[in-house]
Amino acid sequence: MEATPIRKRRTTDMFNIFNGLGMLLICLSTIYPIWYIVINSVTGTEESIRQSVNLWPSTFSTDSYRVVFQNSGLLTSFGISVARTVLATAIHVFFTAMVAYGLSKKHLLGRKLYMLIGIVTMLFNGGLIPTFLLIQNLHLYDTFLVYIIPTMFSFYNLIIFVSFFNSLPESLEESAKVDGANEFTVFLRIVIPCSKAVFATLALFVGVYNWNDYFFGVIYVDNESLRPIQTLLYKIVSENSVTLLQQQAMNSMGKRISPDSIKFATMVVATVPIVVVYPFLQRYFVKGFMIGSIKG
Repeated sequence: MEATPIRKRRTTDMFNIFNGLGMLLICLSTIYPIWYIVINSVTGTEESIRQSVNLWPSTFSTDSYRVVFQNSGLLTSFGISVARTVLATAIHVFFTAMVAYGLSKKHLLGRKLYMLIGIVTMLFNGGLIPTFLLIQNLHLYDTFLVYIIPTMFSFYNLIIFVSFFNSLPESLEESAKVDGANEFTVFLRIVIPCSKAVFATLALFVGVYNWNDYFFGVIYVDNESLRPIQTLLYKIVSENSVTLLQQQAMNSMGKRISPDSIKFATMVVATVPIVVVYPFLQRYFVKGFMIGSIKG
């Protein structure tokens, strides 16, 4: 009678051990590429050229970061990325939530048709060339607004908002309307304060997308002063324009800097801001989805 609980306990212990080892292996395989980029960005030139760094550099140098921050184009691109991320995320979340609030009303005329049309847009799109021609005809090409207007709305995020708004008690809105509030006032003063979790969750999603996106800067922007930092990083890596940064380093610092160190330093600078912001919104991540999925 006592053998069965002991056998179960041993099985559970073995499972926990293998599960822990598996998770440790996954964590190491995820962390190591990031660690590799960081340590190679602060490695001395000779060691970086030999590519002999695996876990820890024998010579430490911040010259690659000095080259990166001396590049005025990178600072401009960094500012464009910050402005784009903040504005595009705020406008997208507010506009999508406002449309979702209207579509969450079951008495809305044509609601099912609107939802059907929206679902079709999730499955099919016009393609790159028609989208490019549309943006060009709207005079958005090579302007800062090309980062804002085309990304104002997402039907996938709208579905999440609708599911969450349906979970809110109708008595909240009814009591506000009894006091004379209109729909827009109810949305601003009742719905938004009660929806902080889902707002923060989708803001995190949209913010990460806007910060990491390089495609818009490659296709729809020709002016270098309007390119975000991810597009600049793409140019450095794909077009080998890091040679220009090396030449600038030789002129200003009198040193030869490894091209790989400059690339890795640029990657770190482009990644750090979103990594710093993420922990502040991460606690809303699961909560925002679970509330909408369970009650919706």
